[in-house]
Amino acid sequence: MRISGFTMAKNADKLYYPMKQAIMSILPIVDEFIVALGDNDIDDNTRKEIESIGDPKIKIIDTVWDINKYSRGTENAHQTDIAKENCTGDWLFYLQADEVIHEKFLDEIKLSCEKHLHDKNVEGLLFDYKHFWGDYNHYHVSHGWYRKEIRIVRNNPEIHSWESAQSFRRIPNFDGIDYRQQENTYKLKVKQLKAEVYHYGWVRPPKLMRNKTKALATIHKGAEKVAEMEKNKKFDFDYGPLNILKQFTEPHPKVMQDWITKFDWADELQYSGKPNTDRIKHKHEKIKYRLATFIEQNILNNKSLGEFKNYILIKD
Repeated sequence: MRISGFTMAKNADKLYYPMKQAIMSILPIVDEFIVALGDNDIDDNTRKEIESIGDPKIKIIDTVWDINKYSRGTENAHQTDIAKENCTGDWLFYLQADEVIHEKFLDEIKLSCEKHLHDKNVEGLLFDYKHFWGDYNHYHVSHGWYRKEIRIVRNNPEIHSWESAQSFRRIPNFDGIDYRQQENTYKLKVKQLKAEVYHYGWVRPPKLMRNKTKALATIHKGAEKVAEMEKNKKFDFDYGPLNILKQFTEPHPKVMQDWITKFDWADELQYSGKPNTDRIKHKHEKIKYRLATFIEQNILNNKSLGEFKNYILIKD
């Protein structure tokens, strides 16, 4: 059995993505790791960071992003597919540049890949998620945040990254352009893993969080719309009070330890009190979402209200 790791990125270093840590987190259980690396800005050091790992399993594929051809965030999916198509494993393990796997889950993941290798009914493996927010000690269990996602798929050419690369679908006769198509796409049949993805995409200094949200808006809405939003100061970032989130008290993955020591923006965070009324509230701060979260956690035994599931779960 062979497992390929794969990912994609552009300007990951300057946008404060722990991409090096993401790659390192699963290197022990993959036979190769494919990186589709976009045409980074001249002041970005993503390539150097990846090369500093010094592992021959890693292969970098240089790409050029075209957000006019692949609009509404679908360049993310296109780049993911480029990396996927260069994988040679039986199972393909996808991590985004801000997703890290704790070493305590690696044995379980590899055993599950071996267990289901010859069961062709299983098209993918499903992970739980922890979404960290603001710092490394708070995370979401809030309504509206995706709780699970497919991160391991079979090496099947009909399986493609979907929409803005959050997930995967089987798309026979795919045209290679419309990653947001709904018709003639099929949810993957998956098994649940006893493993989590630690998502650090919302943990960075507020100034760099502003840069990240601006970059994401450019990919999804285009440069012209972003210029308009910039005039209206849509990108100033305030995490809001962190005490309404869940506290994380366990150890983070070992590969994240050096990265976490760079945390120096505590004085820019709000740990209690009322939200700043001069900004639009985050989703998890709004009354209807807080009410839905309370019902899910205290009445429905953590079942989500109206949750969209981009998979078909195969029960044991």
